[in-house]
Amino acid sequence: MYFSGDPSTRKRVDLGGRSSKERDRKNLLEQTRVERNRRLWLRQQNSAALKIQKCFRGRKAVKTEQSKLREQFYKAYGKHCQNVDRNSFGPDSDFLCQFLYFFKPENIDDFLVLVQICRLLWWFVQDNGDVVKLFAGVDYSSTCALVNYRVKRFVQACIRALHHNRYQLKDQLLLTPEELDVPAIPLLEVLVLLVDPKLPWSCKIVEYLFQNNAVSLLREIILTGKDNAENYVSIGKGSSLERVLNAVICHVGQKPCICSHIDSRYSFASQIITIPFLWHLFPNLQKIFAGEDLGQCYIRQMATFGHNLINLLPKDISNEFPSHACMLGNVLETAGIALSHPECSFDMAIGLAVVSTFLLEALPSVKTSNSRESSMVAEDDLNGDDEVMEIALDRKLEQQIYNAINPRFLLQLTNILFKEISSINGSNYGPNDRDITAVDAVCGFLYVTFNKLPLERIMTVLAYRTELVPTLWNFMNWCHENKKLSPHLSSDAPGWLLPLAVFCPVYKHMLMIVHNEEFYEQEKPLSLKDIRSLIIILRQVLWQLLWVNHTTSANLVKSVPVSSSSKWQSVPTIQQRVSILVSELLSQLQDWNNRRQFTSPSNFHADGVNDVFISQAVIENTRANEILKQAPFLIPFTSRVKIFSSQLAAVRQRHGSQAVFSRNRFRIKRDRILEDAYNQMSQLTEDSLRGLIRVTFVNEFGVEEAGIDGGGIFKDFMENITRAAFDVQYGLFKETADHLLYPNPGSGMIHDQHFQFFHFLGTLLAKAMFEGILVDIPFATFFLSKLKQKYNYLNDLPSLDPELYRHLIFLKHYRGDISELELYFVIVNNEYGEQTEEELLPGGRNLRVTNDNVITFIHLVANHRLNFQIRQQSSHFLRGFEQLIQKDWIDMFNEHELQLLISGSLDSLDIDDLRLHTNYAGGYHSEHYVIEIFWEVLKGFSLENRKKFLKFVTGCSRGPLLGFRYLEPLFCIQRASGNSSEESLDRLPTSATCMNLLKLPPYTSKEQLETKLLYAINADAGFDLS
Repeated sequence: MYFSGDPSTRKRVDLGGRSSKERDRKNLLEQTRVERNRRLWLRQQNSAALKIQKCFRGRKAVKTEQSKLREQFYKAYGKHCQNVDRNSFGPDSDFLCQFLYFFKPENIDDFLVLVQICRLLWWFVQDNGDVVKLFAGVDYSSTCALVNYRVKRFVQACIRALHHNRYQLKDQLLLTPEELDVPAIPLLEVLVLLVDPKLPWSCKIVEYLFQNNAVSLLREIILTGKDNAENYVSIGKGSSLERVLNAVICHVGQKPCICSHIDSRYSFASQIITIPFLWHLFPNLQKIFAGEDLGQCYIRQMATFGHNLINLLPKDISNEFPSHACMLGNVLETAGIALSHPECSFDMAIGLAVVSTFLLEALPSVKTSNSRESSMVAEDDLNGDDEVMEIALDRKLEQQIYNAINPRFLLQLTNILFKEISSINGSNYGPNDRDITAVDAVCGFLYVTFNKLPLERIMTVLAYRTELVPTLWNFMNWCHENKKLSPHLSSDAPGWLLPLAVFCPVYKHMLMIVHNEEFYEQEKPLSLKDIRSLIIILRQVLWQLLWVNHTTSANLVKSVPVSSSSKWQSVPTIQQRVSILVSELLSQLQDWNNRRQFTSPSNFHADGVNDVFISQAVIENTRANEILKQAPFLIPFTSRVKIFSSQLAAVRQRHGSQAVFSRNRFRIKRDRILEDAYNQMSQLTEDSLRGLIRVTFVNEFGVEEAGIDGGGIFKDFMENITRAAFDVQYGLFKETADHLLYPNPGSGMIHDQHFQFFHFLGTLLAKAMFEGILVDIPFATFFLSKLKQKYNYLNDLPSLDPELYRHLIFLKHYRGDISELELYFVIVNNEYGEQTEEELLPGGRNLRVTNDNVITFIHLVANHRLNFQIRQQSSHFLRGFEQLIQKDWIDMFNEHELQLLISGSLDSLDIDDLRLHTNYAGGYHSEHYVIEIFWEVLKGFSLENRKKFLKFVTGCSRGPLLGFRYLEPLFCIQRASGNSSEESLDRLPTSATCMNLLKLPPYTSKEQLETKLLYAINADAGFDLS
């Protein structure tokens, strides 16, 4: 800036285009608005002050008037009511009117006066017996309005007095009527008198109490008394407080009760039934509640609220005692009594199942330390992104719920609901609406129960003592035949999902317990024909859920509303759960089919598996790959073998490129093959084990055998060492009666380092599978289960010890008194003449086997022989095995298929298949006369000689699992010499196992070729003939 010479000030211009007048107008309007709001606030303040003053003056005036009336009352009737007589309670007396006007429960004098009034009232009624005449005089009808009003107010005053002084009266609240001298009892006994259902005003009084929230005051009174009566035991008629509840409980709005609609939040059910351990305090009340008519009314009331029932309950006493859990415990304890009644109705059982389901859903899961079963869906799947903090229930409350859902309760519930369904013939079965309601109620309850409570006790009773399995099978079969079993889900009801979610775990549990004769011969509980149909239904459902409907299911997760209280019942959650349960059951049925075939293995294969699916299954994190892991049996065995082979080839290729310059070389003496292999292979790292290993054999003279290991010598080495290592003479393995191998429980008595040897043998078997080498080692099925980390059950015992199995089955069906057999929970092990005794349970030496615990004994014996005895040997074997073979690779196959992966099958020695995939060199061709007689000779060989021939030319006595077309390189027959001279014809056939090559001289006769070939394959000359 600089001085321009003009001293005048320039006018400021608002570039926004607004004039100063406009700004002044807006300021004025704003000031006016603020002033108007200030005046309004002052008026409201003055008005509120006037109301407060008016209320205060009114209250002060009432208080003054009450004090005056109290003084007049004392003068007229005495401070201890010594001037009160029978007429004081009549309609013409103002005795009660005056007292109720000035009564304050917090005033100790008023409280004592009320106690004395109640005492007098009780005496007058005991003397005359007519409480109506005492209050109404001769004609109740003419004074009923006044009498009802006075009785309402008087009853409410008694409850308010008890509630306000409950902490001072806490030791008196659960006393019996005989204790009339203490203050609480007269108040309670008068309540019993005045709400007696026989009185004409009873419903009016109780309705008034409900409307004025008096039941919630009773709730707090009970809770105070309960907290101070841990050792209380009800006897005789029960306490006075229980008698009050007995009188109130019958007012449920059903005839003969005429109470109008009651707010559900303040009803007897929501306020009183939610008190923890209610029936332990008031057992007589429980008997009344469990009555057919009354109990059904209350249960129906609760059921009509549905999932909203949880929101109508009072505030939780504490985190450990949520109201819904307390109600559940009380309802279930009552259910046990109600269901045991011979005339318990179908509707009562339905209501109990529905209400229990709603309440169970809101519970945190109950766990026990000895629970082995785990059928829970992952919490992440249930909660999504919401953070939910699970609060543990009080231990006693948890135990109350757990004990109430006992075998007897489940038996009674299912018998009542399935009574009519079970009597229907399965072939003519067609459920009506009543049947569908029963199935829905039972399955809804059991599904939530399975997810919330431990399964040890309830599964066995559901499997063996109810008709659950056949009934649900008939229902599902009918749905399937009538096109009702469609996995196209709707958002309103899970439909067929819940029956499947209950049927599968129960039938799966049954299959773990049932023995072979029951399943195959007696066909219990389902016939083999039904099981064949079941397999097809389950396979179709599973394929629909996992593959066809997968995108639909993903959309349903977003479209179906799921409340927090019904997370277990949401359709997507049930879908996911059912897919897991169906997979487990089908896998178990496949095991039974492998044990003794009753249906074609192809019945387990999904129809929609094609090349596109297989190509996706190899890729991690694809849907097809997830199906391969969860339900591998849906995919044909040959397809899974191809996937397995491609996975192994990919790993070998990764390590093969690194192992060209770091090839591991073993120098093995044939007479010390096991020791040399153990010493050298134990030094290798996991990565080195995956790489190439080349072997040089040394004969008994210390001379290296002829031949360069291009893979053939290594195959020969693997076959020889596995034969030596798994030989029962070595002491690490034993044979079953069927000559199948399993770990020797007494291996430690023979080898000090037996665990290290088992680790080595696991690695050895894994290396053979890793390199695609088949070895002739027949393992017992129960041991192969250990490679899959599976548990063995009773039905696996025949393969180990058929005699022990027969004895156990004899015990299971023994009709006499088993305790007379003098059996105890111990088992005697006899290894190499040394007997040791082991307890099956802690204290088993003193625990006798009886008819009640014989099933437990049978399964503990089976568990000991099949799992416990060989657990350490199997564990070390598995650790070595998993160094090379991943668990998810093995999980693609069942035990029968796993044995085929290890050893192949006799079908792999098909000579016609070998001939079809053979190449020729050196002048030979498929129609050459030498070739013709060669195949004739080979076809005439015994199975043992065929295996020796295959070992001679390939280094392995077993052919490729999927046939000779997969032999790499293909088998080739090469002419050994260019002419048929006598010298060349004297030569023996030779081979190059690394090339799968047979060098065959041009023999002139069939007899000569057969003689020379048999000599060569039986010479056992190592690679000196190569």
